[in-house]
Amino acid sequence: MFLAISLLAAATTTEAGAQPADRNEGIYAPQLPLQSPPLRVEVIDGVRFREIETGAAYRLYGIDTCAPEQTARLGRQPWPCGTMATSWLVTATLNAWLACTTLRDEASEHLVRCATAGHPDIAADMLRAGIAVALPGTDRDPAIRAYVKAEQDARKAYRGLWSSTFQMPWEWRAKRPAAPPLARSEATP
Repeated sequence: MFLAISLLAAATTTEAGAQPADRNEGIYAPQLPLQSPPLRVEVIDGVRFREIETGAAYRLYGIDTCAPEQTARLGRQPWPCGTMATSWLVTATLNAWLACTTLRDEASEHLVRCATAGHPDIAADMLRAGIAVALPGTDRDPAIRAYVKAEQDARKAYRGLWSSTFQMPWEWRAKRPAAPPLARSEATP
C-alpha cells in the first residue's frame, strides 16, 4: 500500500521547470462540457420541452412527431397521433432527470439529443415505438443512421404510426397557419 501511494505521489509531482500533464504538447483536453447538467422538464409537444427551473426551450434533434391537433387513421377510425406523441414524451420524462447534449441553438430553442435512466436515447426510442418519424437528411443535418434504422424497424413491425394512414408532420404543418410559440405563462398555471 505504501509503495502504491509513493508511486502516485511521485507521478503527480512535477520537476522544476516541467509543465503539468494537461499542458503537454499532443494532449487533448475538451474545452466545453459534453452535456448540460441534468434537467427536469415540462413537455410542450411531442418533440419540445422546457426546463422547469430556467424556462429554456429544447427540441429533440433528428425526429418529428404529429402536431398536437393532428390525427392518423387506423382503418376508418381516427386517432390523435399528436396527443399520443406528447403523452409518450410526458411519460418518458415525468419525474426523470434528463441528460442532454446540445448540438446547436436554433431560433429560441436548443436542438438536443437526450437520455433518461429508462431511455438511453429518447428520440431513438420514440422512433422504435412508431411515435415519431426520422427527419429527412439535409446538407446541414444529415440523417442519423441509427434513427433511420429504428424507423425502418417500426415500419416493418407496423408499430404506432406505421399501422395507420397519416400525413408526414412537416407536410401537415405546411398546410396550416403557423401558431405562435407557446409562452411560459400559457404553459404553467
